[in-house]
This record gives sequence, structure tokens and C-alpha cells, in this order.
Amino acid sequence: MAAKPTLSNIINAKIYDLLDLELIKEYKRKLDINGVLALPNFLENKALKELIIEAELAASEAFFTNSTHNVYLTPVDTRFPPDHVFNKQLVSSKGCICMDQIPSNSKLKKLYNYSGFKNFVAKIVGEKKLYPYEDPLSSINVHYAGEGQELNWHFDNSEFAITLLLQSPLEGGKFEYIKNFRNAEKNEMNFEGVAELLNGSVKPETLIMEPGTLVLFRGRNSIHRVTPSIGEQGRILVVLAYNSQPGIALSESARKTFYGRLN
Repeated sequence: MAAKPTLSNIINAKIYDLLDLELIKEYKRKLDINGVLALPNFLENKALKELIIEAELAASEAFFTNSTHNVYLTPVDTRFPPDHVFNKQLVSSKGCICMDQIPSNSKLKKLYNYSGFKNFVAKIVGEKKLYPYEDPLSSINVHYAGEGQELNWHFDNSEFAITLLLQSPLEGGKFEYIKNFRNAEKNEMNFEGVAELLNGSVKPETLIMEPGTLVLFRGRNSIHRVTPSIGEQGRILVVLAYNSQPGIALSESARKTFYGRLN
């Protein structure tokens, strides 16, 4: 009979103590300064291999999309001309499976629901408590990027994002970003800077990460993208999505766009 998964065979306990308050304080400081925190080898190696196999088995069920969007993830605004950076359309493409497609005994669900992990992340991002999505699809997503697929430049709508890289492509699939590239709270959109980035005049930073890395990222004001995957081996990334308040669901229109269904 197989052993029941525990957090000790999911998280690399030799490196990461989720109760170490001094370590958490240092992680929070780094996230606040840099806008991004990468924790390499967060997943225990056996768990990583298991999750890659699990994701590959589910890949045939993924909903694949090619979508166009501006960097602000907002509709076209006719107050600006069609060639204005606010209305410039970029293409993103990926496959996705949702929370309800992940096995009930998956280590992803064990990790996502574990109070110790949620408290660990909450302290680092500065939230009192974290809550799952109310809808059945949005809490855990597994993203697939095959040959030529990419996540184009954008700012996030959420305050923070939590991801686990399971598999890198043979080439490409690089996470690039520029921190504090706008100020959404003051409605300062930095049109000039974004235009320079899109025409190649501005060089972004690249976050180097290996499979098994946990990344916490503040993408609301930091523009970012994932470059196209190259080669037969695709990129597999898990998004662990939480909210700072209970009872929040992704809108029906967003679910239809991202997942191709409502439930």
C-alpha cells in the first residue's frame, strides 16, 4: 500500500523550514525590495518527478488558447488611437488544466491546502490570511507551453502570484520582467516606457530558475513575460492562486476565456 503523501515528501525540508520566522522575515524583505522571490529546490526531488508525470498524463485534457491582449489586460480604449501603446495587441498562447482536473490525492492539492504553507506565503506577501477561489477551477492551474508558445508582456491584476516551475523547455521559456514599471495605484501607466520596451529599446531582467523552484512575484506594477518555448520538451508551470478575502470567484467571462468553460 502506497504511503500517504505528507508535506515532508513534498517540500525540501532540508532547506526550507516553514516555521522559521527569521527566514520568513528575510524572504519578505527580499520580495519587498526586488518584487520577486525565487526559492530554488523548494520541491523534494521525488515529488517533482511525480508531479511532472502527473502533469504530462493530464496534458491531453488541457484547454489551449491563443489570445490577444494589451499589456494592461484591459479592453481597447477608443480615447486612444489604434497605434497607441494602450491599444497595441500582443498574442499569448498556452494550455491549461484546472483545479477540478487535478487528482484529489495530488501533492499539488496537499501543498495548496496545507495551513503551514498558506501561513508561510501569507507572512512573506504581507497578508493576514489566504483563501482559495470560490469557483471550482481557479485555485490551482497547470500551464503548458509547447513549441513557440509564450506568455506575452503584461501587468497582473492581482497583488501577488505564486508559481512552481515543474519543467523547463529545451530552450526559451525565460521569465523576463522590469520591476516597478508603472504605478497602478496612482493611475500612472508609463506609456512611454512600455512603448520603449515593446520596440526593444529597454532591456528587461531575466529570472533564472530551475524546475522545483517556488516563485513569489508582485506583478501588478512589474511588467513581465515568458519568452516562447523552443524544442520538443515544453514548459510546465503550476499557478497556486489565493485571495486575501474569502468568497472570491473568477468572473464567468474570465473563466470562459481562460478555461473554455464555467465549471
